[in-house]
Amino acid sequence: MGARTVRSKLSVLLSALLTGALILLGAPAAGAADNGSWSVFPATADAGGRPYFYLSADPGATLTDRVTVTNKTGTPLTFRLYAADAYNTARDGGFAVRSRAEKQRAVGAWATAGRDRVTVKPHGSVTVPVTIRVPEDAEPGDHPGALVALDERIDPADAGAVAVGIQKAVGARIYLRVNGPTMPALSVDDVKVEHTQPLVPGTGTSRAVISYTLRNRGNVTLDPEVALKAKGLFGRTLLARDLKHVPSELLPHQAVRLTEEWAGAPQLEWGEITLTATARETRESASASYFALPWLVAGVLVALLAGGAALWTRARRRRRRAA
Repeated sequence: MGARTVRSKLSVLLSALLTGALILLGAPAAGAADNGSWSVFPATADAGGRPYFYLSADPGATLTDRVTVTNKTGTPLTFRLYAADAYNTARDGGFAVRSRAEKQRAVGAWATAGRDRVTVKPHGSVTVPVTIRVPEDAEPGDHPGALVALDERIDPADAGAVAVGIQKAVGARIYLRVNGPTMPALSVDDVKVEHTQPLVPGTGTSRAVISYTLRNRGNVTLDPEVALKAKGLFGRTLLARDLKHVPSELLPHQAVRLTEEWAGAPQLEWGEITLTATARETRESASASYFALPWLVAGVLVALLAGGAALWTRARRRRRRAA
């Protein structure tokens, strides 16, 4: 495989990753999506502006709006404009969008800009119309996405012996709700507990890593909260906390795998861990049992059991011989 082929394939991959990442780096609720070189935001006559597109429509409706791309550099920039569906990243559940090469199924397929490409003069802006055609059979609920401005130039980067290229993109988020019944639904799945124990009880620290899948089974975006509770023998509460590393926007039909560390977990305990997720009009729990046992204690117990089994086997053989 030649260097040019490697460059092409890696550029596409990195472009997909950076598209989502750069959208996340856009300004918070008070400003447009911005990477310092250019910004993308809904056009408005209001001095306060709109940070994102907040839209609602009936199935079969057609919406029109406008998007503005601003060049903050001292040289002309040309951008490819396209719409893309949003999703939650596997790493932390952050808001990201599909690359242009991926298949779009909702807003990414329904929305089109009036121009595929725009050239923006230094320190200038270009405003382009946007049309969203909602299908007659569109599912009610939330359909998040973004209107993306992609700089198709490939910036060289040195990655060891392999030449790679990076394309950068910024997008204005689209929050589209198709009118109809809304069904908030949340679940916690596949709870697992992994222990790290010291060899000798009391000589070190132990920790447990709790992993679980948080899944939005409904058709609206949720802002979930997750509470963790660990109980030991006789129902004693060992740990109770509200988890912080939870996505603030869990998009419809998305799932993320999350972990929570329990430092100083008991070294000798038997109990149950329960995770309870709550969001608007929905609440679900899931549990997993755990058994904490230091390696030395486990080894001694195994040795005792093995010795007892050997003694029992010998005694049984003697009885047979005596009979």
